Amino acid sequence: MYDLLFEAWGPQGWWPARTRLEMMVGAILTQNTAWTNVEQAIDRLRREDALRLDRLHSVALSDLAEWIRPARFLHVKARRLRAFTTMLYDVYGGSLRRLCAEEPQRLRTVLLNVSGIGPETADSILLYAAGRPFFVVDAYTRRVLRRHGWIRGDEGYDEVAALFTRALSDQPDRYGEYHALIVALGKKHCRASPDCASCPLRQLLPPGGPVLPAPGAAGASA
Repeated sequence: MYDLLFEAWGPQGWWPARTRLEMMVGAILTQNTAWTNVEQAIDRLRREDALRLDRLHSVALSDLAEWIRPARFLHVKARRLRAFTTMLYDVYGGSLRRLCAEEPQRLRTVLLNVSGIGPETADSILLYAAGRPFFVVDAYTRRVLRRHGWIRGDEGYDEVAALFTRALSDQPDRYGEYHALIVALGKKHCRASPDCASCPLRQLLPPGGPVLPAPGAAGASA
């Protein structure tokens, strides 16, 4: 799967961020919204000089919410960003270097204890900011695996991630690129209505074509 996608599209240049902090902010803002919306919010934060930890942490929540408006759920995400920066100061003295040098499983536990940060966001930070080999499982990943018949669809996050970590146990440097390629696949071909005709993974589909839920079934558009 990886080889077919990489041969078709090459490196994706993901995660698109100038700094570690910007990457972490983006991982929180991208929850339940499109990346194009996050880019607008990041641009506004940059104009407000708010991609510095001290400024991001001290600005009034009402201002922060307004700046990230394009990312949707602005008040919820403003509180999540504040919870994240509070953790950074309380646990790591405001040092991104100390956070990224933390023992990986300990850091994952710390991140998951931050209000509003779930496994996907935590693993995005671990992988792309801290450079640790954690595979990121998103909705695209589940959709691709389900349609190829490789998962049932009701597996937990860690169970799906383990499929990749086992397969790539000797190639952890591929984790980041693999996730980025799956995101590209989800956007270009494995959408709610699949476009399999020119998909690089067409040859890996089951004989009857993609596994699709029955009309009206739960998760039909997932």
